[in-house]
Amino acid sequence: MKAPMINPDPTVLARLVRLRQGGRPRVLDLFSGCGGLSLGFHTSGFEIVAAVEFDKDAAASHGANFHPGDPRHACPRDITKLTPQKLASELDLGPIEQAIDVLVGGPPCQAFARVGRPKLREVAEHPEAFRLDPRARLYLEYLRYVQAFLPLALMMENVPDVLNHGGQNVAEETRDFLEGIGYEVRYTLLNAAFYGVPQMRERMVLIAVRRELNAKICFPEPTHHMMLPRGYAGSRQVALKLLSSAPINRAPGYVSAKASHKELTPAVTAAQALSDLPPITGHLRGEIGRSVRRFDRLEPYPGQPDTDYAKLMRTWPGFENDEGIHDHVIRYLPRDWKLFGRLSHGDQYPEAHAVAERMFDEALARERAHTGAAPPAGSQAWRELRTSIVPPYDTGKFPNKWRKMEPDLPARTLMAHLGKDSYSHIHYDSAQSRTISVREAARLQSFPDGFIFRGAMNAAFRQIGNAVPPLLSRALAKEIGKVFAEALGHDRPSAGCRAA
Repeated sequence: MKAPMINPDPTVLARLVRLRQGGRPRVLDLFSGCGGLSLGFHTSGFEIVAAVEFDKDAAASHGANFHPGDPRHACPRDITKLTPQKLASELDLGPIEQAIDVLVGGPPCQAFARVGRPKLREVAEHPEAFRLDPRARLYLEYLRYVQAFLPLALMMENVPDVLNHGGQNVAEETRDFLEGIGYEVRYTLLNAAFYGVPQMRERMVLIAVRRELNAKICFPEPTHHMMLPRGYAGSRQVALKLLSSAPINRAPGYVSAKASHKELTPAVTAAQALSDLPPITGHLRGEIGRSVRRFDRLEPYPGQPDTDYAKLMRTWPGFENDEGIHDHVIRYLPRDWKLFGRLSHGDQYPEAHAVAERMFDEALARERAHTGAAPPAGSQAWRELRTSIVPPYDTGKFPNKWRKMEPDLPARTLMAHLGKDSYSHIHYDSAQSRTISVREAARLQSFPDGFIFRGAMNAAFRQIGNAVPPLLSRALAKEIGKVFAEALGHDRPSAGCRAA
């Protein structure tokens, strides 16, 4: 049942008039990173007019892809020091009440610590309220931008744990705040693998729409199917535990996303995503060192794309690429290259450590065969040999810090710490015996090959790990596009959408 109409806001009506006259919906992307959300909306016909991102390399990447040649859009910006009015002025967006139709973004998850309904209400009542709780500052700034621009629709994404953060449902508290300023709001959990992304990545997604639009809020139906591993199913259950144990009126904004089913196309696998890219074996011949890996070398494609996904990555509209890639670079991990090649698919750190122990025993045996005696246990030579083969980490801590990808499954979640190490994504091809490259990480996140990453290798890995997969973003953008189509009388909502 729809909520009662409020008195129409004239700025909302004016923007609807512009859209009826053929204008493209204008998007502001907060905490934009390199632009995963922006790319999904751009591909779906939205206009990316502005972004706010603090990291200089990510901001440069966003500008290079969505506003090439305009340095204003490549500058890092600190949202805590930048008012919405100043942003609109710096980028010539026009009057703030008319500048934006859609606001998207994912405030950093650490900002969700103990925000609470009273704190959210202080956004409107006390401009300096965030100073009372610095942990919530970025989150509250996001809501402050919503209040300033009053977008027709907004989309927020974050980790599933925001549904149960120490017994607190931050998404529900956000819904409560947004409904108080004129929005209908729904949120759910989605897994990127169900939308064509070759990666199992679970996210909370919240969509809000101005009540004046009198539209239905829908979440995209899955296009792909797979059975999620136990760890992912368990994480979802933990996130939903607070909702399932609460009275029904405690979480009126949550809706269950439509389930994936076996009749759908199988999920895109790691091999389907990566198999057409040039193999990397130079590291096994000593051809790379510790120097910073930059993107100044073209690696030509070895042939034509061999899967539908690879073809999409090369032909994505506006980001076509038919020559090759410049960011096919890997981390310098000489101790472990031989070890990677001997792991089985799905092996994690305990299995890797056991293989390394066997490799050490083999090295001692070779030394005995060659010299007649191996270094005595505990000696300096013994310790040095062991250190050159066996990783030093405790097998009881963070066992999934390492993982050799399965070629016939989507990859596990890419994390931001890919910028520090990439052991969580060891390439499935034992002949290459390495961790994934920057471009392979981008492929697993569904960035097309023509998408540009600024900065060197570590910065690019971090940007990719922090991003929203563009294919998931595209699916969400299409649903918001349907909201506008319904509000403008151009179309009817798809069957099965849940009413707001």
